[in-house]
Amino acid sequence: IRFDAYAINTILLLFLQRVLLLVASDVDALCACKILQALFQCDHVQYTLVPVSGWQELETAFLEHKDQFKYFVLINCGANVDLLEILQPEEDAFFFVCDSHRPINVVNVYNETQIKLLVKPDDDLDVPAYDDIFRDEDEEEEESEAESDGSEPSDKRRRFEEVFECFYSSFRREILFDYEQYEYHGTSSAMVMFDLAWIMSKDLNDMLWWAIVGLTDQWVQDKITQMKYVTDIGILQRHVSRHNHRNEDEENSLSIDCMRIAFEYDLRLALYQHWSLYESLCNTSYTSANLKLWSVQGQKRLHEFLADMGLPLKQVKQKFNSMDISLKENLREMIEESASKFGMKDLRVQTFSIHFGFKNKFLASDIVYATASLMESIEKEGPETTNFIKALDSLSRGNLDKLHQGLDLAKKQLRAIQQTVASCICTNLVISQGPFLYCSLMEGTPDVKLFSKPVSLCLLSKYLLKSFVCSTKNKRCKLLPLIMAAPMDVEQGTVIMVGIPPETESSDKKNFFGRAFEKAAESTNSRTLHNHFDMSIIELKTEDRSKFLDALISLLS
Repeated sequence: IRFDAYAINTILLLFLQRVLLLVASDVDALCACKILQALFQCDHVQYTLVPVSGWQELETAFLEHKDQFKYFVLINCGANVDLLEILQPEEDAFFFVCDSHRPINVVNVYNETQIKLLVKPDDDLDVPAYDDIFRDEDEEEEESEAESDGSEPSDKRRRFEEVFECFYSSFRREILFDYEQYEYHGTSSAMVMFDLAWIMSKDLNDMLWWAIVGLTDQWVQDKITQMKYVTDIGILQRHVSRHNHRNEDEENSLSIDCMRIAFEYDLRLALYQHWSLYESLCNTSYTSANLKLWSVQGQKRLHEFLADMGLPLKQVKQKFNSMDISLKENLREMIEESASKFGMKDLRVQTFSIHFGFKNKFLASDIVYATASLMESIEKEGPETTNFIKALDSLSRGNLDKLHQGLDLAKKQLRAIQQTVASCICTNLVISQGPFLYCSLMEGTPDVKLFSKPVSLCLLSKYLLKSFVCSTKNKRCKLLPLIMAAPMDVEQGTVIMVGIPPETESSDKKNFFGRAFEKAAESTNSRTLHNHFDMSIIELKTEDRSKFLDALISLLS
């Protein structure tokens, strides 16, 4: 559905029903879910929320609830496969799909009865023309009627039809291959949901903040290009101005429970306002990779960098809140100026901050790290859905204690990632396999349990590739993608594997590993599980790993 009058009427129809919400386990999906929940609460819509972390859970949830519901909303899942083929629903079931995964499956695009895709009007889906991939039954009937009218078709005509059918099949295969070859991400689902709220004149400042966090999640996880990020920031900035304009008198009388969003040019340093500046510099991928902090020389450069800014070690190693106010006042300018001398020209980033009352200030990226860490926490507490509910709750401003718990977990996660990156590079664990780089974490590696989770493993892979590109002198290796593997379930003998595109300035963030993994598994009969909504993440039997990798090498060479 593009957001026109017909689309809004169709969506309003949804607001009159009982709805099943199926939500994927990523921060953008959680933010979109919060916006939709707020919209449902406005109109007293009854809904049931079910978190789904993969295709198996999606199918199970659908089977369990299909008799009680006719309307299903899928957030960040369901767009990139033939949904009706997988779920086999009754004809009176309707699916509203808000999913940033691209490319969208062509059957979903052209199904006008049961599947409604929620897409922003300016999103270019690049879908092949209907006539290029589907042959209507009417055409086929006409052809068969023409044949039955006359006598037996001549050999010449039969041969022509066989050749045409063969040509049409290969033409269709080629078009679909080109369309489905690369996986990438479209506009954040939280932004799409906010757009919907805005068009319905029900947008609130809280919803706007969730849309900002959803977009920031795509940026933190490196799912979209810098150009797309800046464009979407511009769109949200206009909404921020509309919702948060105040004159000076009001500014001085802010109530303790008020909320204010502001656009900022801030530092690209993870959690620095809730940590020490030193820890943040050491555990942010951008600074750590550029300064090569895994080496003695890199540590020396860090101290030179701090000296260049005139910041005493005693100050930078204490909590940011406890630093001298005189140092904090011009900190951004000081850091930026010195960063340029040390080859870090992109240390400043466009973002948004939020103020709750007088003293609580968070950057959008703080919320992303905290929420993602809560969602993939490896501390066992009750049923599987506990982490999902905790993460969802941390996005409400009434739950600052959960948010702070998330920030503490996020610091542990970032430290674990940085230590693992350092040990992989220092022990030369990243090896070139020809068409790609490969790194495998062994069982017994510190924090290896954390990296059996998809978001954490993807973050580690991206940090590792950035650092490897900065550390290697081999020019060819700098342009290669990376496949990373970590133990998944030791008892079952499985590994989780993720493929990420090359780390280049001009990278379009398109990922070809999803299709490559499928083909390699097929050709070698490897026991794989393609259960993740991101096709470039798979689970694999440990014994099948070497033949699977060999197939990938020959496929991509």
